Amino acid sequence: MAAFDRRSGVFCHPTALPGPHGIGSIGAPARSFVETIAAAGQSLWQLCPLGPTVGIHGDSPYQSSSSFALSPLLIDLEALNERGLLTDDALEPDPELDHELTDDRVAYDAVRSFKTSRLRVAFETFEREQPPDLVDGLEQFRAESTWLEEYAHFAALKADFDRQAWLDWPEPIRLRDPDALERSCEQRASDIRYHAFVQYLAAEQWTELRDHAAAHGVEIVGDLPIYVALDSADVWANPDIFELEDHGTPAVVSGVPPGGGGETDGQKWGNPVYDWDRLAETSYEWWVDRFERLFELVDIARLDHFLAFDRYWAIPADAPAHEGEWRDGPGRELFETVADGCDELPLIAEDLGHLTDGVERLRQSIGAPGMRVLQYADWCTEDHRYQPHVYPEDSVAYPATHDTNTVVGWYESVDGEQRDCLHYYLSTDGHEIHWEFLEAAWESDAVFAITPLPDLYGLDGEARFNTPGTADGNWDWRLSTDRLESFPTARLRELTARTDRLDETTSH
Repeated sequence: MAAFDRRSGVFCHPTALPGPHGIGSIGAPARSFVETIAAAGQSLWQLCPLGPTVGIHGDSPYQSSSSFALSPLLIDLEALNERGLLTDDALEPDPELDHELTDDRVAYDAVRSFKTSRLRVAFETFEREQPPDLVDGLEQFRAESTWLEEYAHFAALKADFDRQAWLDWPEPIRLRDPDALERSCEQRASDIRYHAFVQYLAAEQWTELRDHAAAHGVEIVGDLPIYVALDSADVWANPDIFELEDHGTPAVVSGVPPGGGGETDGQKWGNPVYDWDRLAETSYEWWVDRFERLFELVDIARLDHFLAFDRYWAIPADAPAHEGEWRDGPGRELFETVADGCDELPLIAEDLGHLTDGVERLRQSIGAPGMRVLQYADWCTEDHRYQPHVYPEDSVAYPATHDTNTVVGWYESVDGEQRDCLHYYLSTDGHEIHWEFLEAAWESDAVFAITPLPDLYGLDGEARFNTPGTADGNWDWRLSTDRLESFPTARLRELTARTDRLDETTSH
């Protein structure tokens, strides 16, 4: 549904950028990153979902409390200082937190404590001083953002109920009794306004960043997980579009069958699955709104776990993963509905895993390039699917992804035969295996080539961003300021030009 030009880019979630206060932000650090990759000839910036994260899920961006909101942790506090909402003193961390807000890892609990307190101060300043531009902007934002009030109400309730899951809330609120909801909104009006205000600040900063990227010829590749977290505003506010029991618990949950996730018994993820028949009756209204919101934030969307749009593994909530069953997904009808009235629908399909003819037909029918990852190649098998010389044009080449080890970390674990075949294939001794992989991806026929940021520096497994199936030690890697300043600008730009991926609208 969209035609792409041959280009390249870098994957880096904003949390991993350098900057103050223990986490990357969508303010000045992100604008600096855009300028850096643009100077190196890159015209794509890929990132993970941008929604609020929660500690109970290890702050995974794929288990967000909202598919529509932005993470408050990404807000740049220095920009709030410049607007008069925070004093200089407020930018200094409390002594007990200062040692935890480091440059090399994100300590999410400390960051959350620090930033939430400062956002509260900014809100109090806003309420006290009532700056006309912010007052008008917030009211317009609340009027235009159809998802905002439900999310802000959900966030206020979570705070009041000590972060309990909504399934543990009092029944009238849990089951959305209209009178109880109305009373709750009245009782929590100030807190709801606070959460709306925070989202407004985040939206303003993101819009400024996206405009900055566009001015430098950089498009943003966002991420859309097919499933949403059970404990989210999405499920609480829209129970009728999920397969839930009368009391709100899931009847059926998501996962993959044996062999689909590297485990003998399969994997049970636990996300509620959609009632696709009900969604079809509404002309997929919630999904249309979700795509519209995503494209307010990004230029291209990567569809995570794309195969579930064709068919998905549905597991009874009280059964193990292997007792699930395959069910038909919405297929092309969903994408045709979403695309209705759009000039184009620029998508990438994460089609790794249970590949079938049906998945391939669906991907091709919506014009979404699939993913090819060099680390997945069998280097001793001729013309293996993941060897870069066989990548078709309608694909995206990745030396690594946010879910794999870094190239160097992966290479260190490759066994003797595979290593010998790899050396032969690439005509290399492995001395600069990260650049060998990068060059192979860039030289392939794939329309896009995208590398995770750590692989530009040849970092080992300590810089791995996520290890699927593990709960701790993920999503917290950060790039230091010194490393960003030593970005391999000339070398990457030369490779990009030599492989005909240079977009001349990017910075010179």
